[in-house]
Amino acid sequence: MSRSVGESAGFNVHSVVVTGANQGIGLGLVKQVVGKLNPLEWDFGTSQNPEGAQQLKNLVSRHPNLVIIALEATDPASIKAAAARVEEHLKGSGLNLLINNAAIGNNGTLESETPENMSLVYTTNVTGPLLVSQAFLPLLKKAAQGSNQKGLSCSKAAIVNMSSEGGSIQNVFIWHLGQAIAYRCSKAALNMLTKCQSLGYGGDGILSIAVHPGWVQTDMGSFTVGTLLGEAPLTVDASVRGILNVLPTLSEKDNGAFMSWEGKVLPW
Repeated sequence: MSRSVGESAGFNVHSVVVTGANQGIGLGLVKQVVGKLNPLEWDFGTSQNPEGAQQLKNLVSRHPNLVIIALEATDPASIKAAAARVEEHLKGSGLNLLINNAAIGNNGTLESETPENMSLVYTTNVTGPLLVSQAFLPLLKKAAQGSNQKGLSCSKAAIVNMSSEGGSIQNVFIWHLGQAIAYRCSKAALNMLTKCQSLGYGGDGILSIAVHPGWVQTDMGSFTVGTLLGEAPLTVDASVRGILNVLPTLSEKDNGAFMSWEGKVLPW
């Protein structure tokens, strides 16, 4: 029998930031986190265009602990402003969990990929999580310092980078369905960033992890492999439920690891 979100012992997250929360996996994470994690004080869903994030707005009307914040992952000023707003709401408390989910991608091939697209995808998928993590680092450190938990955990303080098995150099996930050059290269780089964060932030009590959410039925999931190549097998709900059941099980032994939504360690 699968456990419900939040049933895992010791998963006491009081504050969460999810980037790219207006659709897909990000929206799915916000929905399940805000409704089922207890005791959750604050859930911050960031969106490039909060005015157009109608589903997030509908959630806010039912969950007063959910706050929508504008954040453009390619704009350092926007990132800093978002971190300042989160800090205001936390009122002296730290941030337990940062989920870097915002990303873009397409199915560019070795023949068709352009410098402009390579640069944009890298800026969004790698530089974005780097800058967001930098901006929220003081709040993550504050949560770690204020915790009486030993070791590392997502309940204490953690950075979760939403990666992809498509960035695994060994597996090169579903290559036969689409090359997605810029996307794959960006996720390989994001995995390295995660490893570096684990080495740089572990001493501050912050866990860093890269997570493959599966091949999910989202706009990006369909776009990455093309419309003629079949449907992604995994629903957003199933992927998010799996991720939120894996996160509570993580500890210092998993710091810097690359894991699937099912809790399996993936090869770099």
